[in-house]
Amino acid sequence: MIDVISAIGDVAVVVSDGKKAAEWYREKLGFKIFSSEGHWITVGPHNATTVLHLCEGKLEPGNTGIGLIVDDVKKTYEELSKKGVSFTKKPADEGFGLYAMFKDIDGNEFWITPKE
Repeated sequence: MIDVISAIGDVAVVVSDGKKAAEWYREKLGFKIFSSEGHWITVGPHNATTVLHLCEGKLEPGNTGIGLIVDDVKKTYEELSKKGVSFTKKPADEGFGLYAMFKDIDGNEFWITPKE
């Protein structure tokens, strides 16, 4: 069996202010700020392969905020769809990169994003 998902890329942490939270993680924990583009703010240890996505506000119902890394979002979407995986968001780029979202049997939603 071929691994369709190669890694966990990010885990969402709900914060009241993304920029302030990023500075706190940098100053207090020594984390690196990997990205700070609009709502997409990620931090983690300097050699991290999995980062914290600092989400302002609340996650939508069902959204776990967990991002899974894949080689090709569209191909993975097609492969998982053939297996009966239910997608809540077809592959799209809404200004912060291509992604898709699927749900498990309990309605928990996961993101799939490409390797950078």
